[in-house]
Amino acid sequence: MTDETPQVRNDEAGQRWVAELDGQEAGYAEYTRDGSAVTFTHTVVDEAFEGRGVGSALARTALDDVRGEGSTKVVAQCSFIAGWIDKHPDYQDLLA
Repeated sequence: MTDETPQVRNDEAGQRWVAELDGQEAGYAEYTRDGSAVTFTHTVVDEAFEGRGVGSALARTALDDVRGEGSTKVVAQCSFIAGWIDKHPDYQDLLA
């Protein structure tokens, strides 16, 4: 039996949120921090896990974590994160 819900964690040392599915790394969203801004620079979903909600889980978890920090804002240099925010207007308040 497979676990269909990606598990996402923040790897602060590696500056990326990492998604795991079926016990394997399925994707990641890289970021940098500068003061009270988190800049998303690149998001990757392994081809073997495409279409299983990995990218959405990465975006939602990362943005929820940033929101939980309070005054931190998001710079969406990554086209995937920018597009995800465009499709989910309730996250647009996070944009710097």
